[in-house]
Amino acid sequence: MLMLRRTAGAIPKPPKSKVYGFLRRFSVHPRTLSCHKLVLGIETSCDDTGAAVVDETGNVLGEALHSQTQVHLKTGGIVPPVAQQLHRENIQRIVEETLSACRITPSDLSAIATTIKPGLALSLGVGLSFSLQLVNQFKKPFIPIHHMEAHALTIRLTNKVEFPFLVLLISGGHCLLALVQGVSDFLLLGKSLDIAPGDMLDKVARRLSLIKHPECSTMSGGKAIEQLAKDGNRFHFTINPPMQNAKNCDFSFTGLQHITDKLITHKEKEEGIEKGQILSSAADIAAAVQHATACHLAKRTHRAILFCKQKNLLSPANAVLVVSGGVASNLYIRKALEIVANATQCTLLCPPPRLCTDNGIMIAWNGIERLRAGLGVLHDVEDIRYEPKCPLGVDISREVAEAAIKVPRLKMAL
Repeated sequence: MLMLRRTAGAIPKPPKSKVYGFLRRFSVHPRTLSCHKLVLGIETSCDDTGAAVVDETGNVLGEALHSQTQVHLKTGGIVPPVAQQLHRENIQRIVEETLSACRITPSDLSAIATTIKPGLALSLGVGLSFSLQLVNQFKKPFIPIHHMEAHALTIRLTNKVEFPFLVLLISGGHCLLALVQGVSDFLLLGKSLDIAPGDMLDKVARRLSLIKHPECSTMSGGKAIEQLAKDGNRFHFTINPPMQNAKNCDFSFTGLQHITDKLITHKEKEEGIEKGQILSSAADIAAAVQHATACHLAKRTHRAILFCKQKNLLSPANAVLVVSGGVASNLYIRKALEIVANATQCTLLCPPPRLCTDNGIMIAWNGIERLRAGLGVLHDVEDIRYEPKCPLGVDISREVAEAAIKVPRLKMAL
């Protein structure tokens, strides 16, 4: 049995009427059942309600996703109680749509996999509560999923990638470098010491009031920065990447945010506009902060590759760098990482953009990986809890820092 910390969230028992209501509203279609094992994946770690069914060969039989992006754009950021309510309103529909697309019922499933860590407590609780209803009602094995492990392993759904490989996970909530040695075997090389890059870019976008910009009004903050930066000149402002003298693989983005905020304040005074209005130099600022972010990510990743090769943790001839998470869809940042991969004779792989952001497919696939390996498949869920904060793997970041590897300068011709 998987025992989690006592500080983790308890799951209230759902009313019976809600449990049986799922069956009454679920429509069953004639179908041809797969002879393969089927896993339903459910994802509610933050602000997207996702579900998918994947079989053991990697076929996605059905999926559905409800995004809360437009709601949170209006509130200037994710409000946990609002996210929780939206998950509650949509999770049953999303799961029903997924199963209907597959033409299966919950009885046909081999197991149910659900994100239980890390993430927003209120959001995690909705997904876990609903999943346990299904597990108990249909007597199915339950597979608790670590959100970051799922992001890391998604590449094995789309590409034939063998262990070990290096992964850079960059999103609105996370930033880390890890060596993936197996389905649940991770060595953490470095992580953000403060906020994540996606969070920083979102905050800069809000400070620039990009929601008022005609090109960016329906985009998330990170997407808006990327879009606006295409028309900007990064050389108009000097924003240096952080931690340039620290010979480790950790990250920091709070300083970038503060420096950019001061720059915006200065330009507002210079242009004689009030906070909330769009600067004429907004595109140049977006380009400069995006470039600094890309360089910071690239240098730490470069050091991680050199460390892994020095310690014989990666194959000298067939090393693979995987970049995943929402920020991985930023093509400018991806180009910077391509330069690093080429310089170190690594193969750079990224999941398709729709699989870089949170989704049910990655959770279902992680469930398949664990089911095949016989890892963390539970038949007793009495003590299962969600964990808002949870480390990934074994932390060897101190060993990386002690190696003090000097990274050669690369020309970032982006």
